[in-house]
Amino acid sequence: MSAPVSLPLSATVSALDFAPLLPWSVIGGLTGIALLAIAAGGAQKLSGWIWRTLAVGLIALVLANPSLVEEERDPLPDVAVLVTDTSASMTVGGRREAAEEMAAALRREAENDPLLDLIEVEAGETADGTMLFDGVNAALASAPPDRLAGVVLVTDGQVHDAPLDADAINVDAPIHHVMTGDRSAGDRRLVIEEAPRYGIVGQTVAFVIRVEDDAMQGTAAVAFRFEGGDPQVFPIEIGRSTRVEVPVERRGQNVIEAEVEAGPQELSLINNRAAVSVSGVRDRLRVLLVTGEPHNGARAWRDLLKSDPSVDLVHFTILRPPDRRDSTPVDELALIGFPVQELFVERLSEFDLVIFDRYRRRNIMPPLYFDYIARYVENGGALLVTAGPPFAGAPSLYRTPLAAVLPVRPTGYITETPFTPEPTDTGLRHPVTAGLAGGGETPQWGRWLRHIHGTALGGETLLQTPDGNPLLVVQRSGQGRAAIVMSDQTWLWSRGFEGGGPYAEMFRRVAHWLMREPELDEERLTAFATDGELQINRVTLADTPPPLQLTWPDGRQDVVTMTEAEGEPGHFAALVPASGSGLVRLRSGDLTTVAALGPINPLEYADLRPIADVLDPFVEATGGGLFAIGDGPDAALPGLRRTRASADQAGRSWLGLQRNERYVVRASTRIPLLPGLLLVMLILTMLGLGWWREGR
Repeated sequence: MSAPVSLPLSATVSALDFAPLLPWSVIGGLTGIALLAIAAGGAQKLSGWIWRTLAVGLIALVLANPSLVEEERDPLPDVAVLVTDTSASMTVGGRREAAEEMAAALRREAENDPLLDLIEVEAGETADGTMLFDGVNAALASAPPDRLAGVVLVTDGQVHDAPLDADAINVDAPIHHVMTGDRSAGDRRLVIEEAPRYGIVGQTVAFVIRVEDDAMQGTAAVAFRFEGGDPQVFPIEIGRSTRVEVPVERRGQNVIEAEVEAGPQELSLINNRAAVSVSGVRDRLRVLLVTGEPHNGARAWRDLLKSDPSVDLVHFTILRPPDRRDSTPVDELALIGFPVQELFVERLSEFDLVIFDRYRRRNIMPPLYFDYIARYVENGGALLVTAGPPFAGAPSLYRTPLAAVLPVRPTGYITETPFTPEPTDTGLRHPVTAGLAGGGETPQWGRWLRHIHGTALGGETLLQTPDGNPLLVVQRSGQGRAAIVMSDQTWLWSRGFEGGGPYAEMFRRVAHWLMREPELDEERLTAFATDGELQINRVTLADTPPPLQLTWPDGRQDVVTMTEAEGEPGHFAALVPASGSGLVRLRSGDLTTVAALGPINPLEYADLRPIADVLDPFVEATGGGLFAIGDGPDAALPGLRRTRASADQAGRSWLGLQRNERYVVRASTRIPLLPGLLLVMLILTMLGLGWWREGR
């Protein structure tokens, strides 16, 4: 570090100054003409040319009006600019501490040098990476260009807003790069090369990843995790782009995380993780509707399903069973025969939802086919049954292998007394029936005229009769889901009978719950970050949710208490301050999810190695220097020197802050150097001597 400057803060400076009485061009022209005339006389051997020349010189000197100026000057301090990188990559190793040591050294230099001021700015990160030059431009805007001593950039070199042209930063002072971190350190990192934004639910999407490692070759274990769930581990070849296919399991955001195991050399494990967010969209939904016999509700079902443009509906109504005897020819009852083999064996897996509407067991479908449907549900399919009078008797679907997935067992009784459906306590919490228009503990719905008595065997009863018989029951069966409505009078709501009810909305929710729509799950955990806060929502059928555990991107863990939303039973929420970048993992009971703070794969973490390439053009263009400080060898702080503007501005172990020697004049005194009377006498004497010499 340079020693404190001992120069006085003010000084008196004397200088010769001219205040010409005529423009310099006029003085020069007249003097030139006079000298030419004298030269012509000298060529004719006129002996007085010397005295005339002296007289012309004195006249020119008088016209120039010389004077001695004494000024009292106050020197202006030079301005050094310090831009410190405060982005997340500076937290690796001892980079931030090294940056603070460099800043402290510059502060001491400015304190010890009265002719040096220091402007300090911090450059942070945004979604687009480290914005170092935003800080540079802000500092230069407040620094006088003619007094700039130098710009010191303290950063690891991971800068993402550098201009493409080094001349874009127009400064007449050196730019020095003080690079934090060890340039020789190795690091392993995971790179997402290609990633889709959308995918079809139930299908796979492919993305391309690459594992980079400065210290080894071979393979590395990469764990893939869906929405914070259990990981699946695969070996990936280091340095090679690898295509990975993952299923899109649900509509909306699907976050697939990838994490590579630690390598032999690591700057940080932050960039060993990456994630892909795929927005799941449903293709056209294929629904199979089988109506057991013509009835008033069949048209309501058809109108409801056909009104949705995203639904491909296959609808069959059994007009006459094979065991019914009358004289009508079979070919006049239907345009085509009922394709039992094709629908329930060959193409059953192609349907997203199968609906049996008031179906009675007949000889059309052998018992084995019902077993196929039960397996379809257990393997991930969706089944909805609307029960009519046949469900209570001998032709009931419950008397088939389909009973294995049905949540209600009929008791054999049928009531045909009008009643108003009521939500159960569970129904007030379950997303399928919670908040339905006109609902609540005392629903304002129209009445139904018949219900089938049954006993709920499992699942959740969402609607019931006033005397407690189940009406709407939903159940998870294996990997799939099933639901049953114990009445064939729901169509009255669609016709507006006694004010009607939420027919379309309720069955839309039922159908989407059956097809595993995440927004309708009765146990759901979601989170998203906005405006520096993490908004967490938990839906549960329990009175209180399990504890909520948060794992922040830096590994820190917290336990958060959630509060129930007023007027929304089963809905709990929490609002947590959030900062930084990366994925937050959340767990509540068996549910897990993730939320992104900032971009999912922050550009700041893409490469954590210190680099000089980005800033080298600016350093070289201004005559600055590169200095490595931090963890590596030869990492001592550079010395600080005040230099002349024309001298070298950097050395092997020191950086220069140039002196611009700018000042302001506090007082000025002007003393004429040529007394007027004396000059007139001298000029006349010279002219007289010239005439006298020529007259001899």
